[in-house]
Amino acid sequence: MFAFDNSYSRLADTFFQHINPTPVSNPSLIKVNEPLGRQLGVDADFLSSPLAKDIFAGNEIAQGSTPIAMVYAAHQFGGWVPQLGDGRAVLLGEVIDSTGIRQDIQLKGAGRTLFSRSGDGRAAIGPILREYVVSEAMAALNIPTTRALCAVLTGETVYRERPVPGAIITRVSSSHIRVGTFQYFDAKGDLTSLKTLADYVIDRHFPFLKETTNPYLGLLENMISKQASLIAKWMGVGFVHGVMNTDNTLISGETLDYGPCAFLDTYDPDTVFSSIDRNGRYSYANQPYIGQCNATYFASSILSLISTDENEARELATNALDSYQDEYIKAWSAELNAKLGLTTAQAGDTELGQNLLDCMTDNQLDFTETFRMLSNLTNQSTADDNPVLYNWLAQWRKRLELEKRSDTERQQAMRAKNPAYIPRNHQIEAMITNALEGDYSTFETLLDVLAKPFEERDAYEEFQQPPLPSNNRYRTFCGT
Repeated sequence: MFAFDNSYSRLADTFFQHINPTPVSNPSLIKVNEPLGRQLGVDADFLSSPLAKDIFAGNEIAQGSTPIAMVYAAHQFGGWVPQLGDGRAVLLGEVIDSTGIRQDIQLKGAGRTLFSRSGDGRAAIGPILREYVVSEAMAALNIPTTRALCAVLTGETVYRERPVPGAIITRVSSSHIRVGTFQYFDAKGDLTSLKTLADYVIDRHFPFLKETTNPYLGLLENMISKQASLIAKWMGVGFVHGVMNTDNTLISGETLDYGPCAFLDTYDPDTVFSSIDRNGRYSYANQPYIGQCNATYFASSILSLISTDENEARELATNALDSYQDEYIKAWSAELNAKLGLTTAQAGDTELGQNLLDCMTDNQLDFTETFRMLSNLTNQSTADDNPVLYNWLAQWRKRLELEKRSDTERQQAMRAKNPAYIPRNHQIEAMITNALEGDYSTFETLLDVLAKPFEERDAYEEFQQPPLPSNNRYRTFCGT
């Protein structure tokens, strides 16, 4: 059973709506994440029990749970929405995991709330399985992310483009507090709640700031650092979030919302997957810039906390925001150097990495496959060299001469950085198609493959393959 300790629901009612999940007719278990359950201190026998299934479906309220739907606002595709909130998610409560970290346990697809607007409060099986697979893959790729604890079928039908089975995912995060949560209280002029929220976040995520002279400025600086680092990690695996609105930007620095997300196959920095992103706002190449925009929105929402002198607050916030680009470039340079097998920073490294990316663009090379290929090359030219990279490989090998590692040591380090397997978009779609027919074997196989993304296994060779050209114009859709 969960050992709930619910600090957020002890805040004022202005932060949420008290609401129970809406029961479903005939729930059945799709998958439970036992290793994550153990980390959360939950017994494996309980996780597979009928009671756990009913809790994960919203049909039972666990002992100690205080279910709530959180309120927040957002800039969505650049437009301001003054009130949003959990329109189909219910936070059951918080537990302290085996590492001492407080974790939220939330049901997504659990029914209508005060914040549902015109939505049905439910989720379809496809987006739920996508989030389960991709979020667990991101965790295995060492990228901060929400996690998937459980997926259940509801036994009910939801209506999207067509009738499809409904499902619920149990999502785990170190919190679900967003940039939009701060924006909500700032826009309402509720400075009491704004300060309460900031103090809560500092206490929960950045307790070391309590001893500093300006903890709220420190909160902004840490948010900036976490966002720059996170987005650099996304870029390093070719991940395109697809909907980087402020309601999907967690202060904790974890990846949230796997709706219109996808991964690059052929490298093209202008790639956009989301069907609703018609102007390319959230393209792969634009993600670092959007990260800075979201940090700016956050800074604006807490100016009154940084200083009571408006001019001073703006100056301090602006100085902090000016560091974003340097933070990102530093993080991205470290990512790219590691992917190229470089342990020291040398003049010309940035140009070397960019030259490779340009060559990949010009020759329509697969992002993941190219870096994995480099991981297997020696320091000498061989027949395994890609001919379109011939000139670049000569530059790279010359740069490797400045390193003090053997071929074997470098190759091992690169293989631990450049995955053999990512959640390929065509494989995700095949998994969803099969699941709609009641076949979860591809879902299970993908979870097994992606649990060890850096370890090549002969039995899974097909999961390394890029899609056929006919599948290369991939589009994603929001699950609501």
